[in-house]
Amino acid sequence: MECKEKLKKYQEKIKEYNILDFFRADAKRVKNYSIHFNDIYFDYSKNYINKDILNLLMECANQNHLQDKIKAMFTGEKINITENRAVLHIALRNFSKNPIFVDGVDVMPKVREVLQKMQQFVEKVHSGEWLGFTGKKITDVVNIGIGGSHLGPAMVTKALINYKVKGINMHFVSNIDADDISSVFKKINAETTLFIIASKTFTTLETMTNAHTARNWFLSQNASENDIQKHFVALSTNKSACRDFGIPSENMFEFWNWVGGRYSLWSAIGLSIALAIGWTNFEELLHGAYEIDRHFEHAPLNENIPVIYALIGYWYRNFWNYSANAVIPYSNELATLPEFLQQLDMESNGKYVDIDGNIVNYPTGQLIWGEAGTNSQHSFFQYLHQGTDIIPVDFIGFISAFQEVGEHHKLLLSNMIAQSEALMIGKSANQVETELQSQGLSQAQIEKIKQHKVFRGNRPSNIFLLEKLTPRALGKIISIFEHKVFVQGVLWNVNSFDQWGVELGKQLATKVYNEINSVEVLNHDNSTNYIIDMIRNKK
Repeated sequence: MECKEKLKKYQEKIKEYNILDFFRADAKRVKNYSIHFNDIYFDYSKNYINKDILNLLMECANQNHLQDKIKAMFTGEKINITENRAVLHIALRNFSKNPIFVDGVDVMPKVREVLQKMQQFVEKVHSGEWLGFTGKKITDVVNIGIGGSHLGPAMVTKALINYKVKGINMHFVSNIDADDISSVFKKINAETTLFIIASKTFTTLETMTNAHTARNWFLSQNASENDIQKHFVALSTNKSACRDFGIPSENMFEFWNWVGGRYSLWSAIGLSIALAIGWTNFEELLHGAYEIDRHFEHAPLNENIPVIYALIGYWYRNFWNYSANAVIPYSNELATLPEFLQQLDMESNGKYVDIDGNIVNYPTGQLIWGEAGTNSQHSFFQYLHQGTDIIPVDFIGFISAFQEVGEHHKLLLSNMIAQSEALMIGKSANQVETELQSQGLSQAQIEKIKQHKVFRGNRPSNIFLLEKLTPRALGKIISIFEHKVFVQGVLWNVNSFDQWGVELGKQLATKVYNEINSVEVLNHDNSTNYIIDMIRNKK
């Protein structure tokens, strides 16, 4: 019998269990269902998990040849089969002396060359050696990108605001909505602003529209064409397009087709991060990811944080039909982490076709969402506690604050711990009745409101607890999520490293744009035709 059939039977057996039953059955449950790795504590004890279930999940991992596929990724095999590419974001933070080969060529010398070029550039900007066209020092950096060229750098820069380099202000532009870039223009001075154009092909519609708008604005500020090279750099591989734009090759920072967009913040795409927090801290970010890479590659599966984390998500998605997962960082600086993880996870594993091109007959991927605690406790936690859907929650917290202010951090952590406990233990009708009786309510009044105050509990969660939100700690967190996505892709037998689902809308948008600006006969559905006509007539 395959592991999936065994897991289905086991889920039927325990579906009426309470998570608390597992605690009652095992006095050492917390020790048995948690992992300490360096400064990371991963507690997965508040889940529908026991040794039998974990063994069956490991059986599924082995049946899908997980360890072989981990090795294939780390050794540069072309596991992105639809684009015939290796998947080597791990090479971008490879601090070992070991080579990594693609098509027989060691990629590490080029990786180190680009990192060195980035470091030299960052140090020139910070020292004042790189000056604007009027001889003034750079004070503002505008990163223009979208998707992976925006979400990762923007998230990391916000998360590490306490490590901000003095005198450098960061701005991020991604939306093609003109309000996005126009709002940035109001905050910057052309003489002291550096623009980073992040587009591998230098053809991405949103990025290049914003890039040309930035170029036109810059030239309108008493700058000349020759001045562009002092204020624009490119993260790209398209040298001719960059030159046409006015960016010389020495202002280009290369990355490769084996770096997927949503895995690219470790590459030249991270230039904005390095400018924001300094080169030493950027390297610390890479070192954190590298620590998890080594752990993921070498730790036994039953002691492997990304593997266990992925297996639990797979268990819930495919055997409990929990289609969503909430990620709640108890850190204001990590407020945009859930947004970053939406792309990382949903663009990777939101696939209905398996790696062999067959339509799958099982669910894949999860809806990832969340917001920072404690704000989220006063918005959607009502749904998590008493809603009709059960949504597993992942909590992320830090033992120490960057700056201790009164009792703030202790209260923050207290809320995180309490929410995890409350989701599991709930509050019974008997408890509610006792509370209401102590308040002097009559039995009639109690019966009227009692059920509204009941929490069913028995809702699973994980806790990631780290010492402090440092660049190295953030690198570890992101790397854990990257490898969790990879493991789940293996379990679902999908290609986690392409994203064909984003193409159709972009293709149609170009067609619609051309039609809005023409008078040709429209050939869409009635709804689309009518809306295009409305816009034409308005214009």
